[in-house]
Amino acid sequence: MKVPFYKYESSVEAHSNVSDVLDGEDIDQVEELQNEFASYIGADYALATSHGTSALHLAMLALDLKRGDKIVCSVNAHPNVPEVVRHFDAEPIFIDIDPQTYNINLDKLETYLKDNKAKKLKAVIVTHIAGQCVDLDRLYAMAKTNDVKIVEDACEALGATYKGDKIGSTGADITCFDFSSHLKKDVCNGGMLVSNSQEIIERANLLSSHAIKRDKDSLEYIYDVVDIGFDYSMSQLDAAYIRAQIKEQDKSLQRVQEIAQMYNKALEGVEHVTIPEPKSDEHPYSLYIIKVDKNRDSFALELKKEGVEVGLHYIPLHFLSYYKHKYSLKVNNFPVALTTYQQVMSLPIYPSMKNEEVQYVIDKIKSVASTRV
Repeated sequence: MKVPFYKYESSVEAHSNVSDVLDGEDIDQVEELQNEFASYIGADYALATSHGTSALHLAMLALDLKRGDKIVCSVNAHPNVPEVVRHFDAEPIFIDIDPQTYNINLDKLETYLKDNKAKKLKAVIVTHIAGQCVDLDRLYAMAKTNDVKIVEDACEALGATYKGDKIGSTGADITCFDFSSHLKKDVCNGGMLVSNSQEIIERANLLSSHAIKRDKDSLEYIYDVVDIGFDYSMSQLDAAYIRAQIKEQDKSLQRVQEIAQMYNKALEGVEHVTIPEPKSDEHPYSLYIIKVDKNRDSFALELKKEGVEVGLHYIPLHFLSYYKHKYSLKVNNFPVALTTYQQVMSLPIYPSMKNEEVQYVIDKIKSVASTRV
């Protein structure tokens, strides 16, 4: 048997929506998606983008990021997080992680913010690893005290909740979603920028289409350009497909959580393997991350030989050549991220995964674990 790390499943409604686009139906799929997404999340505004990275980049534009500004982020994040910062010749500041959740360590973040009060410190980007959140109440209080913006990277947190409210509606200045995230590639690309700030969303909307302004009462081909923008637009086909995905998202999360409980029950107590320890009952298990105490890479290779694909979330940013050399970073600068990186792996988990596939993964993990010395 082969169990891929991720497999998409196209619904009947997705096919129907896409057919509407191909048949030339008079439906603005992007506008419909934006309205439906804002309603689903419980946010005031939603702006569709071509990809999750586009949403993050547009967020930096909306915050008027400039050369020399500083953005704080976790050292355990996808490279697109500091990448969008560097595109403005601004500086990413890395913070070590919590050993349980692998999210940014709020104690270390708070210390940094207290010790580095400066006008150039613009925002904090918080990545929700596996969809599990940090203490958002504490985070927002920190941001208010230190006068910085909060941007949430919710690439793995679509439909996830914090104290009953969906991520994207809990108080961040901007939240960015990705519908085809790292190692979970779908047949479509798309992202979403969400905010409750009219000022932020109006600026983002303007800059998302080359900062072009048109007079509604004039001819459509008459326009002006009032700033430096870019093209972040989502296609009608992508929007049509994603609309169906959003309608199924809560049901999909329920299935993923069922699979996570199967893993929890079967893998608890397996020697050399540590299962996730959620800090709340709201863990969505968008990723199922285990720790292997010895020879993680050889463990992963043995699983690969048996047809089980695994992932890694993520290689710490200070290990990557560009950031390591650019900022003269040492591997020991972030000890928790270093130790975590050497041990973690993400198991296959997705709504279309069959019970027998889950059991196959469990059996192979137990088998490989039994050979560890």
